[in-house]
This record gives sequence, C-alpha cells and structure tokens, in this order.
Amino acid sequence: MDFSTPYTDEQQAFRAEVQTWIQANVPDDMREPIDPQDFSKEQYLFWREKHQELAVKGWLYPTYPTEYGGGGLTADHETILQEEFYKGGVPRSPNSDIVLATLLVWGTEEQKEQFLRPMLTGEYNSWQKFTEPQSGADLANYQSTAVRDGDDWILNGQNVYVSGRPNTEWGLGGPTYMWGPMLTDPDAPRHRNLGFFMIPTDAEGVTMREQRLINGWDQHFIFLDNVRVAGDHLIGGDHQGWQVAQTTLEGEHGGRGQAFPRDEAMDNMLQYIQVEAKKGSARATDDVVRQTAVDSYIDFAVNNLLLQRTYWMYTTRQAIITEGIVANVYRRENAWRQSARIREVMGLSGMLGVDDPGAPFGGQPEVYQRAAFAQGHAGGSLNIARVTAARRIGISRTQERPAPTPATATQHGS
Repeated sequence: MDFSTPYTDEQQAFRAEVQTWIQANVPDDMREPIDPQDFSKEQYLFWREKHQELAVKGWLYPTYPTEYGGGGLTADHETILQEEFYKGGVPRSPNSDIVLATLLVWGTEEQKEQFLRPMLTGEYNSWQKFTEPQSGADLANYQSTAVRDGDDWILNGQNVYVSGRPNTEWGLGGPTYMWGPMLTDPDAPRHRNLGFFMIPTDAEGVTMREQRLINGWDQHFIFLDNVRVAGDHLIGGDHQGWQVAQTTLEGEHGGRGQAFPRDEAMDNMLQYIQVEAKKGSARATDDVVRQTAVDSYIDFAVNNLLLQRTYWMYTTRQAIITEGIVANVYRRENAWRQSARIREVMGLSGMLGVDDPGAPFGGQPEVYQRAAFAQGHAGGSLNIARVTAARRIGISRTQERPAPTPATATQHGS
C-alpha cells in the first residue's frame, strides 16, 4: 500500500512556483543554519523583510483568513509550502504562532485589526511569556500581577525560558509584543483569577535578558516593573485569562497537528548506515544497529500518521479530543528515543558539534539531541502533557474538554 501523498497537476505547478521563488530570493548564506544559535543578526533582518513579502503572496500564514491578512489558501498549499521551505532553509515565521489562533478566537474585531493583522502580514512579531521562575509550568499558580489604574493596567512580575528572536544582544529592541496571563484578582478562585495581555516590549519598565541554555541562545529572562498597558491590550475578560491561555495551549500541545512532519535525524541515520555499509564498516552490518534503524523508521512513520491525522482533523473543522495531545506525547517521547539511537548507531561521532570538521551531516545529530532534551521540558513538560492526555481519555481524577480553537469556535469568547 502506498501512503505517499498524491498531488494534482495544479498543486505541482504551485510547488514549482514556490521552488522558483526560493531560488530567486534566498541566498545560501541566508538559509536557516544547522544550529539555530548560529542564526545571525543579518539573517534576522533579511527574513523580517522576506516574511512580509511572503505575507503579500499569502504564503506566510497560508490558511488564515484573508480578511485579517492571511493567505486564505488550502491545507494542501500549506503542506507544499512547508515541504519546500524546509528543503530551502526558509525560517517559517517571525512569531510564536500559537497566539494567532488565540487572537482569532478571543479577540474583538478591533483587537484582531490591532494585533492579529500586523502579525499575519509579518509587520509585528511576538514572544510567548508563560513560565515564571517560582512555579514553572504551573500556570494556575501565576504570581505576576496586573492592577487596574483607570483605563490602564500596571503589570509587575518576571518570567524565564521565554523563547524567540531577535537576540537581545543584537540591539534591535526585542519583538513587538509579549503575551500571556497575569494575576488580576488574587482573591478569586484558581482558573478565574487571571487576565491575558498583549504587552508592548518597548513600554517603560520592560527588561529582557538573554539566557544561554543547552538548546541555544534564544531564551530570555523577562522583568516587568510597573509596566503600563492600555485596557484594550487585555484579550478576553479580566477573569478569563486561564480560558484564553488554554486556547493557546491547545496549539502548543499538538491541537493543530503538522502538515509536513519531518525527522531529519532519522533520515541522516539511515543515510549514515548506507554510506558506512559501502565502506565495509562492521558497525553498518551489525544486526543490532540495523534493528535500531528499523525501530527509528517505524517510530517516524507512526509519528507522522498521528501528526497528519490531527492536522487533517483541524483543517476539516472536526473536534479534536485526544488526537492532538496523544500525538504531542508520542512526538516528544520519540525524540528522546531517536537521540539514544543516534548514539547507538553513530557512536561518539554523533556527539560532534557543527564546528568540528569530523561531525557527520554538519553536526545536525548533535544539535538534534540537545533540542530533543530541551523539548521534553518545553511547552509544559512531558509529565503535564501525560496528565492532559489522561484527562482527555477519562482515566484521571478529573476530566477536561478541549479549549475552543479556530477549528471549533464559531465566535470569539465563550
């Protein structure tokens, strides 16, 4: 049975158009580097302009509504774009994309014009501001505060592990906005005591400092010291921040799936064995190594099916209950398994970084292992993802329903 995706002549013509654009617009030195921490200021500035060009073509956020600056294209278009952008080294987005769905569901029409449109057109970029140092991924224990002052809000607090470009050392002033929950009512019960804010990073009292972590240098400390934001920067009600954040987390926890899942580490592992076998290497003909590679390929295939199923359900506006979180848990656990297999198959050479001339595949296996280690803790940690899965399939002490997303919501708020 052939599981490959059939493309029509029209879709293949669109693919050729994308390939032609990449060839004409993306110099080799502007392609996404193997190690994300090698992404330069010059590349960042180049892609801020190119992303706006892509938005005009409808290719930056292809399936978002045209009335807000999206492409209005189909899921097939998005799949082709992701395939070709991946092969061409095109960075996909200037934003933490999961806020786009949140704004589409919860924002007023005025807020969609104010925040969503300039993000979809590439003019604005943003970072997700969730994790606090004292509570980690426990958003229900949020301590950073928002206090009313007339029509405005005064924000105070701090965050860690805030991801995104530009690097604060480039002197470019950070993204346009950060966004996330703040404690608006300390006397209200959990889950009813938060608001969700869009915070301009050029506001007085905002400080951003770089964190250099194992997975790269695009993590940041954030400090808010009496930061004043206008009342229209509150998304949803002043006690609905938990509910608004849950729409964001549906995306972060796999609720949109992936149009084009990929596993470069698995591809490289198979190629490594093939090349070593031609050299007559004993490692490449070892039955255990071969079995390890087969296990890797099976995991890759299952992972793809789970992610693409969720993406298909999302784009056909079906209710996603367990599918997204199951795919999320499987993907993250699989990344850890793949990391171990890299070491089993490639040995110590799989630990060589991008600066070592002997590193296989330019050091990609080492970069993958660091990223996989970090991703087990990102997005709420793997344990929290398992708890969410347990609640969705009905084997936890409590049960939960998925938050509204653009695939299921008929209007903002609820």
